[in-house]
Amino acid sequence: MIPLPHKVRGRAGPLVVLLHGFAGDKEGWTALFGPLSKVRRTVVMDLPGHGAAVPWAPVPDAKAMADAVIASLDAMGIARAALVGHSLGGAVAALVGLLRPDLVARLILLAPGGFGPEMNARLLRHFAVARDGAALRAPLEGLFAPTAALPAGLLEGMVAAREDDALAASHAAIVGVITKGDGQGTLPLAKLAAQPFPVTLVWGEDDGILPVRQAHGAPAVFARHILPGVGHMPHLEAPALTKEILVKTLGV
Repeated sequence: MIPLPHKVRGRAGPLVVLLHGFAGDKEGWTALFGPLSKVRRTVVMDLPGHGAAVPWAPVPDAKAMADAVIASLDAMGIARAALVGHSLGGAVAALVGLLRPDLVARLILLAPGGFGPEMNARLLRHFAVARDGAALRAPLEGLFAPTAALPAGLLEGMVAAREDDALAASHAAIVGVITKGDGQGTLPLAKLAAQPFPVTLVWGEDDGILPVRQAHGAPAVFARHILPGVGHMPHLEAPALTKEILVKTLGV
């Protein structure tokens, strides 16, 4: 099969694969892709229904996305990699680990989905369908800590991307399958904890989408980093700290 749209950068050696969150794409890792690729061979890819992979599958859920990531890694000849996943991408990375533990050296999950039933589904639904700046600003700001400013150009870039009708329709459809009523589905965390690879959680203390208590309630064997003054977007709100955590966790 043809792998999901992706970019690879960095020296030869152990790989790290970065999986973005809902309504994001591989370009959302810009703050980490370059710096991390200086110490690890790094892959960023678009999940099905996002970015350049909008036509990949009809209304993919997290399981379908995980299947596509597995097939892509196999097609790329990647036998083993560290997976870093944010939000929905964190749930996808965890499912890859559950389905194909042989592919996973370790998981580093940034505010991952599936760690508890609570989720701000209402905000995500508004975020999914907003297309102009006036409608998009409030839900976008809700992804960040109350004291955080939006990164320069982020709002304008999202508005421009959502001029694509197919992309906008894909986001609207996907939010319907990843939300469950007012919340979300959950992962089998005990089974994840029993896998042969280590799991590290990175979570903002002020996350308004997935409450930080889900990190505290996760299996004790998981390492965790709780970031004060950070919301649901640690890789954008605290990129230097997030990169430092990744580098130290990866052992590079």
